Amino acid sequence: MPRHTEIFGSLKIHEVQRILKVDSGGFANPRAKDIPFDEIKDVLRRTAIIVPVKDERTHLLEGVLRAIPFDCSIIVVSNSKRETPDVYRMEKDMVAKHHDLTQQEVLVIHQKDPDLGSAFYEAGYNTLLDRNTVIRDGKAEGMITGMLLAKSLGKDFIGFADADNYIPGSVREYVLDYAAGFCMSKSPYSMVRLHWRYKPKVVEERLYFQKWGRVSEITNKYLNFLISTRTGFETNILITGNAGEHALTTELADILSYARDYAIEPYHFIGLFDEFGLGVEDITNVDAANTGIEIFQIETLNPHIHEERGDEHVNKMLLNALQTVYHSKLCNDYVRSKVLEELGDILKDDMPSKNIVMPPIGNIDVQKFVGLLEGNAETFARFEQGLGAAVAIENEREKRE
Repeated sequence: MPRHTEIFGSLKIHEVQRILKVDSGGFANPRAKDIPFDEIKDVLRRTAIIVPVKDERTHLLEGVLRAIPFDCSIIVVSNSKRETPDVYRMEKDMVAKHHDLTQQEVLVIHQKDPDLGSAFYEAGYNTLLDRNTVIRDGKAEGMITGMLLAKSLGKDFIGFADADNYIPGSVREYVLDYAAGFCMSKSPYSMVRLHWRYKPKVVEERLYFQKWGRVSEITNKYLNFLISTRTGFETNILITGNAGEHALTTELADILSYARDYAIEPYHFIGLFDEFGLGVEDITNVDAANTGIEIFQIETLNPHIHEERGDEHVNKMLLNALQTVYHSKLCNDYVRSKVLEELGDILKDDMPSKNIVMPPIGNIDVQKFVGLLEGNAETFARFEQGLGAAVAIENEREKRE
C-alpha cells in the first residue's frame, strides 16, 4: 500500500507501489493490498489495450500481442509505411493469423487512412487533421484513434503498450498492473502509470540495469518542482512523468486534453494540474473535481528492454516534456528560468514553443464514428471473438470490390 498520497487540489497522487507477488495469496496484510484474481479478470474483460506501432519489427509486435491477456480487446493503430514493401499489410496479416490461432478480439487500422480522417472530420474533431483532412503523423493522434475505437467497444478502461518491447512477458505484467490499479481505485476518474524497475542497457558487452533514463529523471524533477512551488512544501511524489505504459478509465479519457508528439504523457499531469490543481479557480468539470482524480504509480517487476533511439530522439523528448511545464498556467517565473537553464543548447529560440493541444474526446459520437469506418475504410479490420466472425468485415468489403 502507498504510505503517502499527495493531495493537490482535486488530484490524489499516490506514492509508488511495488509488486510483491504477481498473483494473490488471499492473506490479510495491513501493509499490502491483496487483489483476488477474479477481480483482476473482471477488469481485464472491461479493458482495451491500444498498441501504437510505426515500422517496428513484426516479431516484436507479434510478441506484444501474444502477451496481452485474452480477456482484453486489442486495438492496433499503425503508422507504418504503405509503399513497397507494405509494412502495414504485413502487420495486418500477422494480426489475422494471431486471431485465427487465439480468437482474441483485435481491431486494426492505419493512421493515414483517408476514410479515418474523413470520420474525424464528420465527427467535428479537426485538430489532428492536416489541410487534406488526413491525420497528421504523431503518437498522440494514433492514441486518440485507439481510444475512440475502445469506446466503441463499450470498454471502461483503456491501456497502452509499446510495440517495441523485447520481453513479451513484461507486457503481460504491465496489463495486470493496470488492472490491479483500477481494482484499488475509488474514483471513476483514475489513471495507472508504470515505472520500470530497470531499463537495461548494454555497457562493455554486459547488461547494465539502469534505474533512470535522463529524460525521465529531468521531467519528474520539474513536475515535482511545479507542485512544490504551489504548495510550499518540497515533494518527490511523481516518478512517472514520461510513462508511455499507462492506462486510464474511459471517464477520465473523455475529459482530458492531449498534447502532440512526446509531450502527450507529461501533459497528462500538466493538463490535470491546470484544470484541477491547487489554486485553480475556473473548474470546467465540477463532477470530476468533486469526485476526485486518482493517479496510481506502480513499479513493475519486469524490466523494459527496447531499442535505443539516439541523442536526437532523447533531446526532442526532453524539449517536449519541459515545454509543457514552462507553459503551465501554474508555472511561475522562477520555475521558467530553471527550465531555460536546463534546456540550454537544446533550445534554439528564446523560449520553448507552446504545445499543440487537442481537446477532449468525450463529445464525439463514437458509434457514428465507427459506422463511417466500417465498410469504407480500406485499412480497418475488426477480428471478433468467435469462429468465423474474424473475417466478416473483410469478406463484405471484398464482395463489394
